Amino acid sequence: MEEEKIIVGLDIGTTKVCAVVGRMNEYNQLEILGLGHSTSEGVRDGTVSNIAKTTEAIDQAITAAEQDSQIEINVVNVGVAGKHIKSFRQHGSITLPHQEDEISVTDVERLTNDMYRVITEPGTEIIHVLPLHYTVDSEEKIKDPVGMAGVKLEADFHIVTANSNSIRNIKKCIERSNLECDQMMLEPLASSMAVLTEEEKEAGVAIIDIGGGTTDIAIFYDGIIRHTAVIPFGGDIITSDIKQGCAVMQHQAELLKVKFGQSMAVNTNDADVVEIPGINNRTPKEISIKNLAYIIEARMEEIIDLIQAELRDSGYLDKLAGGLVLTGGGSKLKNIQHLFEYKVGLDTRIGYPTAFLGKSDRSEKVKDPKFSTGLGLALAGFKALDQRELERPRSIYQQEVKTEGTSDRVKVSETTGPRGKNIFSDFLQKAKDLLIDDYDDTEDYKD
Repeated sequence: MEEEKIIVGLDIGTTKVCAVVGRMNEYNQLEILGLGHSTSEGVRDGTVSNIAKTTEAIDQAITAAEQDSQIEINVVNVGVAGKHIKSFRQHGSITLPHQEDEISVTDVERLTNDMYRVITEPGTEIIHVLPLHYTVDSEEKIKDPVGMAGVKLEADFHIVTANSNSIRNIKKCIERSNLECDQMMLEPLASSMAVLTEEEKEAGVAIIDIGGGTTDIAIFYDGIIRHTAVIPFGGDIITSDIKQGCAVMQHQAELLKVKFGQSMAVNTNDADVVEIPGINNRTPKEISIKNLAYIIEARMEEIIDLIQAELRDSGYLDKLAGGLVLTGGGSKLKNIQHLFEYKVGLDTRIGYPTAFLGKSDRSEKVKDPKFSTGLGLALAGFKALDQRELERPRSIYQQEVKTEGTSDRVKVSETTGPRGKNIFSDFLQKAKDLLIDDYDDTEDYKD
């Protein structure tokens, strides 16, 4: 067990807490070892509002996942969401001390790490620094500068911030559940790892994660994350609308939404009704399916208008050749895909987390959009959010070597020929052989 890498993704949502236990199989696909989920009552609009209730929900989900996987869970990857999430662009630059050498991964990482020192709004902290494109000297819009020669390295970054107290509360819940947080990730980015393909990211795609408390947006273009946003409306506000519009209890409104809800009233029949039991033996109430659809459609149109405005403001609305991908529990509403296509005018599909999922009995349980974030958080332990990290050449790498009072940069190069053979090693061996031959041929060889 110690030799095997196992990752646990923990999605702390407004309506549910979900724990997914997984490992990579021999086919580089995620094999689900265990799944646990519980009802979330301590989270509001994606933010922890009750420490005790959230901790209890985490304990229940983790215990269920441990029983299902027969593995003791100590470390988790946690998702972050909520209306407190904000993002902005920032430009950064560094001057390279080695003008004649190549730009290394270390140089790129140094520039990225500098961005974590950027001053943000009081009470907020940076959770993601995502490079957009680089500039080397006067050459702009470079996707990956590693291996290039230059004096000045610059880049534009997409920086995501979160409320410090919200992050602190999440960590407090994790600690009270006797768990350790390995990494925190913005939930739409985690969901994108589970449902989006590399082709979609390259063409341009927006993932819309419709949760209980919020709707999260992430835009990819040319294989790079370009924009993120959080809209403070989700499935819960639709349930509240149904509760008020139909004059029913909260749990009845949720059941109506899940079992009979439609996103487009035009697809319903005027004669279709559903009967709701009366309170305390009162007369049962009949609810028109068409009226129910009108309530849902009105709120969904409002949410879609906000999404479309966010896509337009990002500057990528006309560049999304891959269209929209809907995921999260809210994406399971009937005809929601067609409503998005009608309102936004882009091809839309429902994002099921199956692209990187291996075949197993437990995998069938998680093939549901509501588990996309949990699966993505598990995948984050095996995949890089930025594909450039995987594509960078491994032949040249640099490391910092510190001695007393000095800090020197040492460059280690490996130049390989066909089949990974080291050219320099061959050259040195041939030179050594020639010297030995000369020594053997010279009888009076001295010194």
